[in-house]
Amino acid sequence: MNSASAALLPVNATLGWLLAVLLAGAVVVVAAFRLSPDQDTRRAREVLLAGMRAAVQLLAVAAVIGWVADSPVGLPAFLLMMSAVAMRTAGRRITTDGTWWWAAVPIAGGVAPTVGLLLATGLVPPRGIVLIPVTGILIGGALTATVLCGRQCLAVLHLRHGEVEAALALGMPDRDARLEIARPTASEALVPGLDQTRTVGLVTLPGAFVGMLLGGADPMTAGAVQLFVLIALMAVQAVAVVLTLELIARARLTAPAAHDREPVPRPAWSRWFGRLRWSRPAARAPKPRR
Repeated sequence: MNSASAALLPVNATLGWLLAVLLAGAVVVVAAFRLSPDQDTRRAREVLLAGMRAAVQLLAVAAVIGWVADSPVGLPAFLLMMSAVAMRTAGRRITTDGTWWWAAVPIAGGVAPTVGLLLATGLVPPRGIVLIPVTGILIGGALTATVLCGRQCLAVLHLRHGEVEAALALGMPDRDARLEIARPTASEALVPGLDQTRTVGLVTLPGAFVGMLLGGADPMTAGAVQLFVLIALMAVQAVAVVLTLELIARARLTAPAAHDREPVPRPAWSRWFGRLRWSRPAARAPKPRR
């Protein structure tokens, strides 16, 4: 199957140039249309850094994955590293105050029981070459659901703060008042996973299915593995959304106060990329009439 995978996407200089062109195109489009939430956020720079970071990380993982998969010490360390990075990323995407670390609860609460159940039933053998990709897919799904739920719920609670205050005035507990407002918004975090599951095989062929085919599995086996991944993802994301909503309702995961919001300082190594900011020039003040 090496020849099949090589025919699908040969790894050569052409692939490198094409990746560079696609990444540059994405940066230019985001910058030209100013796809940023505010003037302080540089999405074009984030797109560029994300692409470069992905290349470095995948090269590093490809270099060590063989040793990690067969090492009794490297395997759990690698899984813990994956979880820690996801928790940190989710927490910092949701809030910039000191409550960000609570994002570890929905991610671990969704992934750990699912992986434990798969290992206990024997459906996933305790081998790194199988456990790493399955756990990585589940962690990624929990990360996405946690971030979407956390950001949207905190935003709606801020916008509808008056309704929360009205519910409190009527005698509702703090948790119930926040829950009443945030629950409908939290459910929106399940939409990407639902759409992916509904359209599988009709719109896209996900990575697990294609990977199984390239690995030599028959289409029925590949389809069964992909179905298992999608159902497990929905379960993980549902638990992550529920736990995130509960943390926000109990004010464990909060947004910083308006007077505490300060621009996040950029590291020194990224100052050069700060020049990649395409924004509309400030409007000049009209000259006073004489």
